[in-house]
Amino acid sequence: MARQTAIPCTMMRGGTSRGPYFLSGELPADDATRDRVLLSAMGSPDQRQIDGMGGATTLTSKVAIVSPSDHPWADVDYLFAQVSVDRAFVDYGPTCGNMLAGVGPFAIDRGLVPSGDPRTVVNIRNVNTDSLIEAVIRTPDGHVEYDGEAAIDGVPGTAAPILLNFMEVIGSKTGALFPTGRRKETVEGVEVSCVDVAMPMVLTTAESMGIEGDEGKAELDANRALLERLETIRVAAGEKMGLGDVRGQVIPKFGILSRPRRGGALTSRYFVPTDCHAAHAVSGAICVGSCALVPGTVADGIAEVKGGFSELVEIEHPSGSITVAFELSGVGDDFALEKAGVVRTARKLFQGQIYVPDRVWSPRM
Repeated sequence: MARQTAIPCTMMRGGTSRGPYFLSGELPADDATRDRVLLSAMGSPDQRQIDGMGGATTLTSKVAIVSPSDHPWADVDYLFAQVSVDRAFVDYGPTCGNMLAGVGPFAIDRGLVPSGDPRTVVNIRNVNTDSLIEAVIRTPDGHVEYDGEAAIDGVPGTAAPILLNFMEVIGSKTGALFPTGRRKETVEGVEVSCVDVAMPMVLTTAESMGIEGDEGKAELDANRALLERLETIRVAAGEKMGLGDVRGQVIPKFGILSRPRRGGALTSRYFVPTDCHAAHAVSGAICVGSCALVPGTVADGIAEVKGGFSELVEIEHPSGSITVAFELSGVGDDFALEKAGVVRTARKLFQGQIYVPDRVWSPRM
C-alpha cells in the first residue's frame, strides 16, 4: 500500500519571502534524501509547483531548517535552502535575510529557546555563510507577538517588528570585502564593484547597463537583452571573485544602482540572480549599503550618505524602500563594519504536518 511520510512543519512569512520551517532533526540525515524531500514538499521541478507548497516564484520557494547550535555564542543554527522552481536542484550557497526573520519566532515556538518578557533575544548562526545574527523579538508574557505596528515595503499591513542585527558579515563567502582586491574594475566591458558583505554581489550602475534604474520588476524581467548581458557579467565576475563557475548558481547576486528618487540614499534593483526581486533582499541591502559607504566604488557619486560612524542607509527598491542601520568602527577608506541592523516582520501561517510520498522518504524502511 502506497503511503506518505508526515513531517512536522511550520509555514511562515519571513520578511518579503515565504516558506516552510523545519527542525533539522525531523528531516532526513543524509543530504541527498533531504534534497528529495524538500523538492517534493515544494512541488519541484514544476513551473506551477502544483504538487507542493511552493508559490512558483523564487521568493516563495524557500526553506528554513533550524537546529540547536553548538556554537559558543549562538542559540540556534539556521540553514537556508533555495529550492529551484523548475529544476530538481536545492541550493545551499546563498542565504536569505527575509526568511531569517522567522527563525527566532520559530525557535521560541518550538521550544529551542526559552522566552522572556517582554522580549527575547535569539542568537542565530547562519550555517550557509557562517555569520552571526542577533534577533530581538517581542514576547509579552512569554509568547511570541506577531501583531504590531511595523510596516515593511513589499508586505501588506503591519506586524510586530523583529530587529535583526548582523555581525561579522564582511567576506561572508569569500573572506574579503572586495574579493578581487579592487573597489572598481571593468568586467566584460562594464564598470563593476565586486563586494562581499552578508551576500557576495556584483554591482554596477544603471547608466552602464543602458537603463534608467527605476524600472519595475515586470519591465526588467521582460528585457531579455539586459538579463543576458547581466548574466555574462555575473559569470565572469564570479570567477574573478574566487567563486568558480557560477552558471546555474544563485551567487553572486547582481545589483544595478542609480540615484535616489524618493529621498533615500540610492536606488537598487536586485537580481536573484536572473530576474528582478520584487522588493529587496536583506542581505543584499547590507551589501549595497556597505558599497555606498566606501569611497571609490560604483556607488561613489550616486549614493547620498553622510559618512559617519553611525549611518542609516535607505535603499529604494521596486516595492518601496529598506533601511539598514550601520555601526562602524572605521569610515571612508578605513571602512570597518561592526553591526548592520534591519527591521523585518514575520507571521506564522500554519503549523502541522507536510506530506511526501514514501518513495521519496520513508523512515520506517
